[in-house]
Amino acid sequence: MTPDTPHTVHRFDRELAGLRDLIERMGKIAVEQIRAAVRAVMERDADLAAEVAARDKELDRLEREVEAEVIKVLALRHPVASDLRLVIGALRAANDLERIGDYAANVAKRGILLAELPPLGSLNGFGRLADMAGRNVEDAVAALLSGDADLADRVWAGDQPVDAIYTGIFREMLTHMMEDPRTITAATHFLFVAKNLERIGDHATNIAEVAHYLGRGEFLEGERPKADTTVAPDGTS
Repeated sequence: MTPDTPHTVHRFDRELAGLRDLIERMGKIAVEQIRAAVRAVMERDADLAAEVAARDKELDRLEREVEAEVIKVLALRHPVASDLRLVIGALRAANDLERIGDYAANVAKRGILLAELPPLGSLNGFGRLADMAGRNVEDAVAALLSGDADLADRVWAGDQPVDAIYTGIFREMLTHMMEDPRTITAATHFLFVAKNLERIGDHATNIAEVAHYLGRGEFLEGERPKADTTVAPDGTS
């Protein structure tokens, strides 16, 4: 049976559909993890935070499934043009989604520690940051799966407001530290929470860039919009 028979073509279509399904599942889990992790922080729910941290393994497993499917498709089907872009795009997106899961788990782990510390002011900024980052992840995955380059471009441009909220939180936490040294431990944990959420936004932008390439067959031009002028607690910007 030659590679061009209808049977083989239908099997290839099913394999591509399977890749799409895996990415869709990873996207849904990643967004759920983001929202649950931040809810655990804001509600000081150590049990929920522990559940989020433990669930990170599911995204790791799905990423390995994507990698295995990509290797099989490349080895057996030799895809070209748009199909090849989809296969490579799925591999890149899976890596970004796995990293998003890692950052959500990091937020949850901070939440476990923060639940044991005194409350520290309003956390509304964290809620807004999580909502925006989660929505960008949702839209980036939707753009990837649909080939909607316009939606991908909106996600790409939407990273700047995420950075702006992060910068506001960063300054707020520094103010707490300077006004009352007793808040330094909690404020430092909150800084790491905010930085992890900001990094989630960066990975959503990565997926959006892949989605743009899938939709238009060309890379986005120009520098990625950034509004983050801080230095993170780990020394990175």
